[in-house]
Amino acid sequence: MSTPGSAKGASGTKNNEGGKGKMGGKKELKRTSKFTEVQEALGKDGAAIFVDKKGTQNLYIDYPYHVNYIHSYAQDSPFFLGLAEGRLRGTRCEGCKYTYATPRTYCQFCGEEAKWVDLPLVGKVHSWTTCHYGSEAFLKETPYNLVIVEFEGANSVLLSRLKGCTEQDIYVGMPLVAKFAAEPKYLITDVWFEPAPGAVKR
Repeated sequence: MSTPGSAKGASGTKNNEGGKGKMGGKKELKRTSKFTEVQEALGKDGAAIFVDKKGTQNLYIDYPYHVNYIHSYAQDSPFFLGLAEGRLRGTRCEGCKYTYATPRTYCQFCGEEAKWVDLPLVGKVHSWTTCHYGSEAFLKETPYNLVIVEFEGANSVLLSRLKGCTEQDIYVGMPLVAKFAAEPKYLITDVWFEPAPGAVKR
């Protein structure tokens, strides 16, 4: 895309050539193929260039955006209140006794109302994935692990973060223990899992 004066700047000197990332004499932008380095540069300089596998240069800028949002957890409130107390809460169907590790108000199978129950604070890996990119709240943590946790006595599973180990350490059936934030914010991030003692095989 050409712009007025694209061949020469207002002072008559040539504009930047060769893609060095300089703009009007300002500091040269960080250019890297590692997104973690882009994040670091954004915190320092407010802008950086990410070079993808095809060599395309993608400009990133630090653009603060804030919205105050009043949200009600409604029927899910006992789950988040439980996290603040160091408890994992699920629900159990009053009819067929199906136990949900991810709480539901009514059973998806028989339609009966489900009541709140406490889940074990230990579980094991059912499956997992490693995220190399995430939403704004988790960008600084990338890469991070998400795990699907099985619990004894529960018929469904729970999605959570897995900390305290690398992607190479994780395996199906790995014993896990729940950890809780010392200062709860009443968010799903108030709980995460870590490998149980001795679970990492190195």
